[in-house]
Amino acid sequence: MVNVDALQAFVLSAELGSFSAAARRMGKVQSAVSMTIANLEIDCGVELFDRSRRNPVLTAEGQTLLPHAKGILLGNREFLATANSMAEGIETHVCLSVEQGISLKPLAGILNEFGNAYPQVSLEITTPAPGVSAEQLRLGVTDIGLMAEQEGYPAGFQFRGLAYSKIVPICAPDHPLSDCDQASYRDLRQHRQIVRYKTPIAGTPQRYEKKSAVIWHVEDPNLILDLVKAGFGWAEIPQTIAAKPIESGELISLQYAFQQNDLLEGIDLVWTEQRSLGAAGHWMRDEILKLPQAIWQNEWA
Repeated sequence: MVNVDALQAFVLSAELGSFSAAARRMGKVQSAVSMTIANLEIDCGVELFDRSRRNPVLTAEGQTLLPHAKGILLGNREFLATANSMAEGIETHVCLSVEQGISLKPLAGILNEFGNAYPQVSLEITTPAPGVSAEQLRLGVTDIGLMAEQEGYPAGFQFRGLAYSKIVPICAPDHPLSDCDQASYRDLRQHRQIVRYKTPIAGTPQRYEKKSAVIWHVEDPNLILDLVKAGFGWAEIPQTIAAKPIESGELISLQYAFQQNDLLEGIDLVWTEQRSLGAAGHWMRDEILKLPQAIWQNEWA
């Protein structure tokens, strides 16, 4: 079996251009490095360096094997770093779910800092449909969830409200509601409403803000946009999703005759007592909770 020191001597000699330079880097005498590489060549059955010149030069076989040696050394470092992290109580994997319709932009700085603070921790970010992230938390699939507020949370769930996102009513430019300067409940009830379906957490109720007599339930907010663009109905959707198609003219924002203030939807950060967070998960949760509310509001305004 090839030992790590032999591979390190091989890689450093190739990168630094001499056995003496590799020896200085490793804190050894040149003869020890030369002997180590000679023994490595015996074990491999091929010459790694051409020694006919003043400084050793990689042979064709050495050039082929060099990337493999680097890969083994990298894997060894990652193995040790991961083992040390586990010994310190740092988990190897963190899963964050960010519900569709919630922007990741406010989290950009935190994600960058997370990568620097916990380089050995694998981060998974999922973007489930509304309500699904809560169910994933209940099942232990994800560690932390960023989602629209629920009517209620089961026992064992912990949550903190972060801010409110703006909800806008939309329809296609050629939809009959587009002719209404201010749509009344009577106007809305005459046309199909496409409602965002939120998968309920087990044991909690699911309620909708129904303003029409005919309802289509759709889970994916982006599919709702497509249906509204195609004229199948009108909908209430997060500003973050509707902003671009409204700006481009594909959709228009409706004005309600009965609504004086903006429609708002609470955004919660949720975790569970059943799934214990490690050091990395605790760090991410706490850093998200520290974000000023203004950062969220600027994104969702």
